[in-house]
Formats: sequence, structure tokens, C-alpha cells
Amino acid sequence: MSRRYCLTLDLKDDAKLIAEYKRYHENILAGDHESIKKAGIEDLEIYLRGTRMFMIMEVSENFSFAKKAEADRKNQKVQEWENLM
Repeated sequence: MSRRYCLTLDLKDDAKLIAEYKRYHENILAGDHESIKKAGIEDLEIYLRGTRMFMIMEVSENFSFAKKAEADRKNQKVQEWENLM
């Protein structure tokens, strides 16, 4: 049985920065996709309405935010992405 999480984030109200943020997300690295799937995230959607971002995640039974955070801390590619964002 999968679960769904819906998260929101308010971006800075800066059209140039938001456009840059969107461009980066058009070219997500393959390694980042791998870490998402490995964590038990089965599907991920991101929507933007003005400066509010919505992320909807479908996750497997074994998904844990704590485990995902720990794995991300140990993953060089994910850390590079996080620092960029």
C-alpha cells in the first residue's frame, strides 16, 4: 500500500530566480532520480502557482523522511544539487 505526502514551499518573490529554479528542474541529474527511487518514492510531481511550490509524493510502505535525509547526506550528487538549490 502506498502513501501520499503533499508538501508546500514558498519561494522568494523574484521572477528571475524562479525562472532559473525552473530551468534547473528541467534537467535533473540521473543520480538524483536514482536516489529518489531508492528511497521508496514511487512518483513525484511538482507544481508552481505564483511563488508557492507544491510537491506531491507517492511513496512505498518502507519510505521514511529520516532515512531519505540520512541517505541524502551521504550522497555527493544529492548534496551538490541541494547546495545549488
